Amino acid sequence: MTTIILHWLVALLIVAAFALGTVMTDMRISPAKLQYYSWHKWLGVTVLALVGLRLLSRLSGTAPAYPDSMPAWEKQAARGTHALLYLLMLAVPLSGYFYTLAAGYPVVYLGLFELPVLIGPHPELKHFLKTLHATLTYIMLALVILHVAAALKHYFIDQDGILQRMLPGK
Repeated sequence: MTTIILHWLVALLIVAAFALGTVMTDMRISPAKLQYYSWHKWLGVTVLALVGLRLLSRLSGTAPAYPDSMPAWEKQAARGTHALLYLLMLAVPLSGYFYTLAAGYPVVYLGLFELPVLIGPHPELKHFLKTLHATLTYIMLALVILHVAAALKHYFIDQDGILQRMLPGK
């Protein structure tokens, strides 16, 4: 049950962070834009923490086996996609964190405490990290779409219970 809760909570937070990131980058500078940036950072830090918990949960238990009816190539594709999603769920918030620091701004989580400043302002690195953060985000978006499409395929076409085992209450 912990895995299911973490899965859906992280999914919702990632969707919210993506939506907020998309909206805020096109806004003119304003108090609202600055607030959205703060919320976006808070979402990223929360995702990072929850993914850490999810990894601990995943490493301490075993994931349910794939159905025997699932072809070997699909099992391998699922394992690879999950591994890449975990990597990106760590890399996207970290790249945003380091981009913020390179831009010379602290990350103050929930307005309560400042996260460690691991690098100082670095204008040359700032551009690279901004591009990296955006690129990794769009790669993650593509993988999330693939993940959702695969879940829907398993539900509507294969009808093998893969999706149902990740639904709340199952």
